[in-house]
Amino acid sequence: MNKTIFHTGEKDAYKWFLFDAEAMTLGRLSTEISKVLLGKNETTYNPSQNIHHGVIVINAEKIVISGKKEDDKFYYRHSGRPGGLTIETFKELKKRIPSRIIEKSVKGMLPKGSLGRQLFTKLKVYKGSEHPHKAQNPKQIQLN
Repeated sequence: MNKTIFHTGEKDAYKWFLFDAEAMTLGRLSTEISKVLLGKNETTYNPSQNIHHGVIVINAEKIVISGKKEDDKFYYRHSGRPGGLTIETFKELKKRIPSRIIEKSVKGMLPKGSLGRQLFTKLKVYKGSEHPHKAQNPKQIQLN
């Protein structure tokens, strides 16, 4: 007996959430973003499944960190060539690509492996207060 199951597609649809990074601490914001991406805010949370949440972060250039980390925190990248190591401070990277700071912080909090890479693709970080995802009707999340 061949049964065909029809569904409305709600289960496969992504829920989108909007975070405003203005005057937020990097670590506190990153933990909340990773919780939403992992689906820990849902009752149907399962650590090995993609819960289909997307996150939009705006005002990435207005993120703050505490203490002397602006000068003491380093970001490393390597070109793959001999002697290709480049080291930047938090202040330099914030001036050059402010969205990368939040991306690297959240990526470190996601699971390592194929699930973490899949979840990371649903993180969208933007420099200003505008974003091109208005059609997704993101739900604004306020943090204290």
